[in-house]
Amino acid sequence: MSAIETLATTLSPFGELRRSENLARHTTFGIGGPADLFLTVRSADALARATNAAHSAGVPVFVLGSGSNILVADAGIRGLVLDNRARGEAHDDLVVRIESGASFAAFARKMCRTGLEGLTWAVGIPGTIGGAVVYNAGAYGGCLADVLRRVRLQLPGDGDQWVDAADLGMVYRGSAFTRGQVGGKAVLEAEVELSAGDAPTLLARAAAFDEKRLGAQPRGRNAGSTFKNPPDSPAWKLIDAVGMRGMRRGEAAISDKHCNFFVNEGNASAADVAWLIAEAQRRVSEQFGVALEPEVEFVGAW
Repeated sequence: MSAIETLATTLSPFGELRRSENLARHTTFGIGGPADLFLTVRSADALARATNAAHSAGVPVFVLGSGSNILVADAGIRGLVLDNRARGEAHDDLVVRIESGASFAAFARKMCRTGLEGLTWAVGIPGTIGGAVVYNAGAYGGCLADVLRRVRLQLPGDGDQWVDAADLGMVYRGSAFTRGQVGGKAVLEAEVELSAGDAPTLLARAAAFDEKRLGAQPRGRNAGSTFKNPPDSPAWKLIDAVGMRGMRRGEAAISDKHCNFFVNEGNASAADVAWLIAEAQRRVSEQFGVALEPEVEFVGAW
């Protein structure tokens, strides 16, 4: 029996298991091939136990949140994909602990309604709490590092560990996770410290951010901002300047509305999106000497 088959026999107590699940159904791009095993977990404990089982079986594991900010290969992902829907929440005055599968935008909006200030800028950010930790999600001058106190990580093998935010090396759209310094450790929970605010004022500010985002960014299937902004110019302006606004490859396109958003206009392949990304990098490098760094992560069997 293969390692995958052996692992499959142990996973049913932890969640809902499917085989050869099409990951295009689970990404905001609507792109991605099959996962060998796809397990939906609904608590941090189940996430930890399933992660341990995969490590013990020697099977690679990928934790999937909302499926934003990633481009899954057309060949899919080998091993186990954990569909993280762990959304438990606990409050202690201004400190809130939230499991990693919770929607970051929904959590931020709930904090506004509760009258807790510190995450108003996040009401339109797709993704989960876990993803926000990994990428230090941010917008409109704010980022998660501003309010994050610590995170609970599942260690390879049996056990977990609380790690202070200061030890995660959080920078603009990155952290120790994105630099490969926290290999094999899944984010189980995050703890944030907010401040007292006025709910109507916070909700009005959130509505203003909603209006601004809807006015500037395209709707439809995309993974959010494709590139990080270089220090001296927004990525969209550089892409526009090299003549790529609206460029297509198959059914993938660079948005006419915002050049840092690459969109799936039908049945785009991951390969076509990857070609547009590489072409934008090539043109911007040749014309401006700027290396565009992807914000979207390539995952799976490329």
